Amino acid sequence: MLSAFSSPGRFWRGNLHGHSIVSDGALEPEEVCQRYEAEGYDFICLSDHFMSRFNFAIADTSEFRSNKFMTIIGAEIHAPQTSRGMDWHILAVGLPHDFPPTAAGETGQELARRAAEAGAFVAVAHPYLSGLTIDDILSIDVAHAIEVFNTTAAIRYGRGDGSVHWDLALQAGCSLGGIAVDDSHFRQNAMDGFGGWVMVKAQENTPEALVSALKAGDYYASRGPVIETITRDNGTLSIRCSSATQVTLVGNVGEAVHVSGTALTRADLPLDRFGTGWCRLVLRDASGRQAWTNALWLD
Repeated sequence: MLSAFSSPGRFWRGNLHGHSIVSDGALEPEEVCQRYEAEGYDFICLSDHFMSRFNFAIADTSEFRSNKFMTIIGAEIHAPQTSRGMDWHILAVGLPHDFPPTAAGETGQELARRAAEAGAFVAVAHPYLSGLTIDDILSIDVAHAIEVFNTTAAIRYGRGDGSVHWDLALQAGCSLGGIAVDDSHFRQNAMDGFGGWVMVKAQENTPEALVSALKAGDYYASRGPVIETITRDNGTLSIRCSSATQVTLVGNVGEAVHVSGTALTRADLPLDRFGTGWCRLVLRDASGRQAWTNALWLD
């Protein structure tokens, strides 16, 4: 949690999960990039489905980069099988263009490991929508993160919130980060875009710097609220942020610590309730939009 606010650089806003006509999206890759750039994003990863149905294609968005907007090469990779007997949906952000197709008999766990070995930031996609169990999540042993919010899963299926799955993994000692994404396809009157993003702290807006920062956990997830600073002074966590109505610390105990108000821009929260466990911050603004930090481990 804290390294994202103490490490050098600045925050870059990006979407890590989206699709184009390279798989099942409605728009050309160039138009997807243009739409995100027009919305003020600094970068995206166009993560089209990497599967035989779409000829194992990986969208090459490198030609759409500029000095103001960056793209990361990646894909949503698939292989059998979850506890429900379904294919895995795993984000691989930062894949090489020539990443080999899924091999016959390759499992989701094996495919995820191969993506990580190729240099990718690996995240478990829409855990609520996929009906994943905690054992499913823990089996992806190279995962860096889990989707705490997925816009398309929320608006199309009512299952966009992955916070319970995230907390179960943290409670099991797995130090996953939490990312908010769109999973945009632009087939629902464009309603599945611009609903969730990551703010990544890096010195440069380049694929290498962004992926390195993601792996280090130097980011937070948001649907609206901006987190400016977080500091720890002995037993207190202090936060400065955009206008919020509630700032909450959730963690390894049943009860949370929170501060509520009409236009909070700072809060001081005691850490003693969480002992030597973990905690993470959740912000909510007047429109009900949230932001989430990664976990702070209190050892």
